[in-house]
Amino acid sequence: MRHRVGGKKLGRKTAHRLMMFRNMVTSLLDKECMVTTLDRAKAVRPIAEKMITLGRHGSLHDRRRAAAFVKDPAVVSKLFSTLGPRFAERPGGYTRIIRLGFRDGDGAQKARIELVGSEFKVAGKDEGKKGKKLPKKAAAEGEKKEK
Repeated sequence: MRHRVGGKKLGRKTAHRLMMFRNMVTSLLDKECMVTTLDRAKAVRPIAEKMITLGRHGSLHDRRRAAAFVKDPAVVSKLFSTLGPRFAERPGGYTRIIRLGFRDGDGAQKARIELVGSEFKVAGKDEGKKGKKLPKKAAAEGEKKEK
């Protein structure tokens, strides 16, 4: 029985696993999304949400706690200047996990973990176009008709 056993080992020793989590959280907060395996995404989610909660509070002690875990000082400043205010009114649930299917090599289930509000936006057919461009002849005829 696994009563009260928290977390998964993910086939790594403790030091390797903790460093992997530090790298993943730093990358997630920097890029705001990443593709990984489902088990890793589920394992890194609570840690990332705790870092965002620290960013919401914004005290010096919270900044030092975040700096002790997140590897890049630029990401720490982004956490407290951008991400913290973005999620200030949200009472939790800052990340989303989307299942992507299975990896070709070993069949592991892939997932995309992303921050809520930073979804991938696909440009539609008409989005991004300012207006229809007419061929030169049709444009010239249109100008003549207007006069």
